[in-house]
Amino acid sequence: YFCRHGERWELQLKGSGKTPYSRNGDGRAVLRSSVREFLCSEAMHYLGIPTSRAASLVVSDDEVWRDQFYNGNIKKERGAIVLRLAKSWFRIGSLEILAHSGELDLQRRLLDFIIQEHFPLIAVNDSDRYLEFFSTVVSETANLIALWMSVGFAHGVCNTDNFSLLSITIDYGPFGFMDSYDPNFVPNTSDDEGRYKIGNQANVGLFNLNKLLQALKPLLDPRQKQLASQVLEGYGQHYYTRSTELFRTKLGLLGDDENDNYLIAFLLKVSLVC
Repeated sequence: YFCRHGERWELQLKGSGKTPYSRNGDGRAVLRSSVREFLCSEAMHYLGIPTSRAASLVVSDDEVWRDQFYNGNIKKERGAIVLRLAKSWFRIGSLEILAHSGELDLQRRLLDFIIQEHFPLIAVNDSDRYLEFFSTVVSETANLIALWMSVGFAHGVCNTDNFSLLSITIDYGPFGFMDSYDPNFVPNTSDDEGRYKIGNQANVGLFNLNKLLQALKPLLDPRQKQLASQVLEGYGQHYYTRSTELFRTKLGLLGDDENDNYLIAFLLKVSLVC
């Protein structure tokens, strides 16, 4: 942990070698992608979007072999290590894997730790704490993706292992920014089907939150399960409301006019045609 102004930040080295979660990879990172993550995570921070940060970047003497465009053309690249920081690196996948393996006691302990450390408005002894936790993650995830869309940011790999439980932007892989509006923009050359295209990010967010709900269900009673399902149904409205607020601000619109959404949609369509 790194303390600054009373805050606690977790340190993580990207590219330093294999870990128990390397999934048969070499655990290395190349200089090219490391520089991109360093620059983008800092840019996102100053754009006001919740994100991990980059503290330092060190070039490595290791030779790393990568197929940059997934076309079978493997090349040797210079390695690098990024020291990155976040309030927490726990992801939806952190709970999903425990639920899948039936480690419910460990899952409950981990959830209580996360709530105690990072969700101060939720009482650890509250019988509805997991429900309140889920409700917070749903609304904050909707907010995060709306912020992504407001600056034309496409994450590139929006699986449950890359979605933070604190709703911050983490794991900058094949990300990208749109040069011009295109809902089919895909920054990941390996995403042949366009699953993570920018126009589908809100839907993928809903998919991941549903996976989180499935992971939490063994810890919820019947009433809490029903309420959690209702919370998830409200995700779309959270996203729609926040997106509208952000685009109103970008356009300098005052107040709340029912025609605002028509104007926003029209301008995006004009941008697509142009």
